[in-house]
Order: sequence, then structure tokens, then C-alpha cells
Amino acid sequence: MLAVRLSENLEHDLSGYARKMNKTKTDIVKEALTLYLNEHKDQASPTPYETGKDLFGRFSSGRDDLSSNYKQMLTEKLHAKHAAR
Repeated sequence: MLAVRLSENLEHDLSGYARKMNKTKTDIVKEALTLYLNEHKDQASPTPYETGKDLFGRFSSGRDDLSSNYKQMLTEKLHAKHAAR
């Protein structure tokens, strides 16, 4: 349950609208709140992608196989390092 305090003007306008529409004030407030939340639900918080999208690929190596071939590349670099000695 929720109790909301309204200004006198808002209470007056709500009461008048409720009579005009032949609805209860509760029904009007529920409808209004539902519309508001549906309109603003995507603005509540950004997704992790939206948070970091300006950083993705920023320091790209140009290679798309780094995550799958990292062991092989590391082995090659270590062999090359030890061969140079």
C-alpha cells in the first residue's frame, strides 16, 4: 500500500478529472504511474554495454583472434625471446 500527499491544486484537479471520466482517483493514479514507468523504464540505468561502449575497441590491436590464440602467441614470443639470447 502507498499513501501519497498531493498539493491542494493537484488534489482538486485529480478529483475533477475523476468525476469527469467516471473513474476513481486510485484508478487514474495507477494508470498515470503505469504510463510514466513504461515511458521511463529504459532510462533507469544504462546497460554494461552502454556504460563502456566508447571504450570498446579503443585500444584495438587489429587482430580478432587474440582471445583464442593467446597461448600460441605467448609461446612464440617466449621462444623468440630465448632464441635472441
